[in-house]
Amino acid sequence: MGWNGERRRYVVTFFRVLLVLLAVVQTTAFQGVKLKKKEHRNAYATMMYMGTPRDYEFYVATRVLIRSLVKLQVDADLIVIASLDVPLRWVRALEEEDGAKVVRVENLNNPYKGQENFDKRFKLTLNKLYAWSLVDYDRVVMLDADNLFLEKTDELFQCGQFCAVFINPCIFHTGLFVLQPSREVFKDMVHQLETGKENPDGADQGFIGAYFPDLLDQPMFHPPLNGSNLYGQYRLPLGYQMDASYYYLRLRWRVPCGPNSVITFPGALWLKPWYWWSWPVLPLGIQWHENRRQTLGYAAEMPVIIVQSIIFLGILAMTHLARPSISKLCYRSSDKTTSLIQTGLKFMAIWSILAAYIVPFAIIPRTIHPLVGWTLYFLGSTALSSIAINSFLLPAIQVFVPLAGIFGSLLVMAYPWYPNGVVRALAVFGYAFCYAPIAWGSVGKVMARLQVSLEREQFLPKLAESSPTSGFNKLY
Repeated sequence: MGWNGERRRYVVTFFRVLLVLLAVVQTTAFQGVKLKKKEHRNAYATMMYMGTPRDYEFYVATRVLIRSLVKLQVDADLIVIASLDVPLRWVRALEEEDGAKVVRVENLNNPYKGQENFDKRFKLTLNKLYAWSLVDYDRVVMLDADNLFLEKTDELFQCGQFCAVFINPCIFHTGLFVLQPSREVFKDMVHQLETGKENPDGADQGFIGAYFPDLLDQPMFHPPLNGSNLYGQYRLPLGYQMDASYYYLRLRWRVPCGPNSVITFPGALWLKPWYWWSWPVLPLGIQWHENRRQTLGYAAEMPVIIVQSIIFLGILAMTHLARPSISKLCYRSSDKTTSLIQTGLKFMAIWSILAAYIVPFAIIPRTIHPLVGWTLYFLGSTALSSIAINSFLLPAIQVFVPLAGIFGSLLVMAYPWYPNGVVRALAVFGYAFCYAPIAWGSVGKVMARLQVSLEREQFLPKLAESSPTSGFNKLY
């Protein structure tokens, strides 16, 4: 019993020491989380809301934006102003995985939704006004999800009450601006919404532009003098260079940020950088995806990519193996099919080819890497085209000519040594001008071959016969 009692004491002592060590580790880990969530005087903020067909795409874009700031170790909090209907799993991912602080808000009512020129996709963009309610911070850089940070831009927090970048001589862009939060300004903005303040476009761009109408006449933005804050409205001297549907935001003058610190993609909605088909139409789109690859990754899309690849490869294998069986249906008959049947079959053949080029765009996940997306697109188009080729006995080379043309245009657009966007556009136009006769000639050959097959009834037996007699069989 003595030995057992001694052993029992050793065991109890061991577990006590173990519990103490666990407590120390937990305390240290908790203190580490506190340091990570340390409050800052300033913040970078963006917004999320639901109700569009592209909610998931903008969720991914928001995470990439946040991760680009985390990667640069900016001296500011990262805020996401999210409407109450944003899924909780997205909120948890932003907070726990990305290190952002999510502020849940109710959607601001948009009184301009009845305007004649109102675009429904901008219905909830007025939630951006909540940036002025973040009064715990001295300055807030408000961002759209289509921004990507390449270098630290914490000098932006030296702004006065409001700073913005002009996208043309008269209009500033609300996709990136700096503000001083204020309850009074926020309440006044909401009041002017309720009273129907004039808004050219019914969205945040028109409202904020109308709220700060004299910004163009204000002094240039510059750092505080003698450590004091500057008050008033200021233009943010961000130089920009237009190229296709994006521009560089280059910090210059007295703001000590390097060139090309921020890339903004404010162009057409379907040419945002997170869509795989936007590159190489947008050359800098690959920079966005490279940043995503290094931070967020593509794990969410990979299961779908693998399944679709297997399906496309299976279609190719099945059409190749089934071709001899299809050929056995070919025969020559003295009776001609009616013109109505011939017209219907032509229609089916043409649409099957068009579907082979269109369907992959609809089913491939939109937010995958462009190199993966285009590879899967060519695989899918080849697989679906093989169905039309083998079903209607069409010439494969001519059917694949448009696909080869698309591939060539991508190479022309991706050429990395164009001196500017104008030369690049001229190169694409020249390529299209030279390739158009080849594509048109291939269409003519496909139609001619289809007509011959119809006249000889080469690819379908007569509808009135269950099976052709052996005397009429002819293999091709």
